[in-house]
Order: sequence, then C-alpha cells, then structure tokens
Amino acid sequence: MAKVLSKQDIEELLTRKPPLLEGLISPKEQLQPNGVDLTLRDIALFHSPGKITTNNSQRVVSELSHLVFDGLGFIHLAPGIYSITYNEIVHLPEDIMALAMPRSSLLRCGTTVNTAVWDAGYSGRSQSLMVVYHPQGFQLQRNARVIQLVFFRLQKQTEGYQGNYQNENID
Repeated sequence: MAKVLSKQDIEELLTRKPPLLEGLISPKEQLQPNGVDLTLRDIALFHSPGKITTNNSQRVVSELSHLVFDGLGFIHLAPGIYSITYNEIVHLPEDIMALAMPRSSLLRCGTTVNTAVWDAGYSGRSQSLMVVYHPQGFQLQRNARVIQLVFFRLQKQTEGYQGNYQNENID
C-alpha cells in the first residue's frame, strides 16, 4: 500500500541530490502537513488546437501565447482556460509519485486547476490547466500558491517516467 509523505518526510527529501523540489520561493509557507504548495511562474492562452492519437509521433500539443503581468505582478483573467507553469522544479525518485489538488482559496473564487499524475522518476517544471469559471474573472499574482502537490511512496521502486515531458521547462 502506498504511503502519503509527511512534512518531515518531504523536508528530508529536500536535502537529497537532486532535491525533491528546487526553486521553492518560501519553504516555510509552501511546506504543508501533507504536501507542498506550488507557485505560479507563467500563464498562457491556448493559441492552436492540439491532437492526441494512438501514436505519440503524431501528437501535437497546443501552441501557447504567454500573458504579461502588470507592474505589480498581477493579471486579470477573463473566464476561460489557461496553461500555467510552476516555479518549482520537481525531481521524483523512482519510488515516489505525486498528485495535486487546487488550493481551496482558488475554488472559493470560482477558479480551479486541473492536473495530471506526476509519475515516479519524473523531473521537470510542470504545467497544468487553470479554468476560470467566475463570470467576472479572477485576479492572480505571479508567485501565488495555486496547488498542493501530495507525494506517495510506492511499495516498490519502478522503472520511472520515460515520457516526452521528462526535464520539461528547465531553463
């Protein structure tokens, strides 16, 4: 049975090479009892349609048009869908996977974040889908905490993620 990592487990994994996460803006605020809050680095509009097929060689991901924050680091988002990129780079060992949920404050503002599985062995600066449902939109500041990533230790080490998004968005 998988085990959810505690704050203490996460703190220990942050000292390893590579660390579980790098680029935390405020570890004191981001570390939670059962996970880590990830923060917003970038936000973009979907510019073109994508295509998913049975063969990854034919896959086409949507092109993005990056949005600009104002002088105070804010952006007003109209109702719709957006691609968000996190500040933090995740380095999952081959015996740890992660799932994420939006922070409850987002939900209380009519906004959510849809995520996928962070597979064991994945390294990269991830992206997710932000959906603004509120008819008057939503204001968001760069570096705001938007999701909580929860880590699970697997019963056995696995081969690890080998997909196209390995090492994504690492400058």
